[in-house]
Amino acid sequence: MKKTLKAVIFDMDGTLADTEESHRQAFNLAFEEGGCPLRWSRGEYQRLLAISGGRERILHCLRTRGGELARLNEEAAALHRRKSELYAEKLEKEALGLRPGIRRLLLECHREGILLAIATSSSRKNVETLLSGAFEGGGLALFASIMTSDVVEEKKPSPAVYQAALAELEARPQDCLAVEDTKNGNAAALAAGVKTIITCHALTLDDDFSGAALVLDQLGEPGKPFKRLGGDAPAAGYVDLALLRTIHASPQGAAVGRPRSGAGGSAVKIAAKLRGAGRA
Repeated sequence: MKKTLKAVIFDMDGTLADTEESHRQAFNLAFEEGGCPLRWSRGEYQRLLAISGGRERILHCLRTRGGELARLNEEAAALHRRKSELYAEKLEKEALGLRPGIRRLLLECHREGILLAIATSSSRKNVETLLSGAFEGGGLALFASIMTSDVVEEKKPSPAVYQAALAELEARPQDCLAVEDTKNGNAAALAAGVKTIITCHALTLDDDFSGAALVLDQLGEPGKPFKRLGGDAPAAGYVDLALLRTIHASPQGAAVGRPRSGAGGSAVKIAAKLRGAGRA
């Protein structure tokens, strides 16, 4: 039976837009305002991205200082609330642009009747602020489902947020594709039974993307091609609906992250390719 692509599910932070540096700056502003000694460098924040959820990252670092857990939870929650306010202010002022190829692909899929969804560990407010700025107030209407941390408490790599999106879309996992940028996002989608496409960036170039169907440095644009880092696709080009359908219809390929039993390339090789392309 011919496989039909019905929906594409996108992560938000780092996938739709390069938001992670704005997040890091907002965390540090919140720490400074709150009299907290934490300050996250780019390198430390990159390592902390292995932990899904901002409050969870703060709590992880606070616990290394010791103290009663209930008090640390309260402190982490308060710092994260303030960080969220500061981040929203930054988004409104800076109007972050979408990553290459995102706008084009979203509009093409929507025009052709492909359902679109967002599955993120971020908040609904962050999604609304980003989309409002990127699409001049009209971005929310593109998506049939938006699942956030306000609705799903379990963070990636739990598949819960993908399972919630699939339920609202009334779609089977095998009828969908996911676009992600981190190993936790990749693992979450795969655990939900959804085939993945990865768009790396500087903070995730060392991640393990085992099981992904395709790993790229970006979605690309006509005249500004992506660089293929793993999986099967043209050596250079841009991701459009035709390519999504080809990937969806193809058998799941070998792992493209760190080798397992000799399969695929390694995260180290992916990182080297990205650096060679000037993306690090």
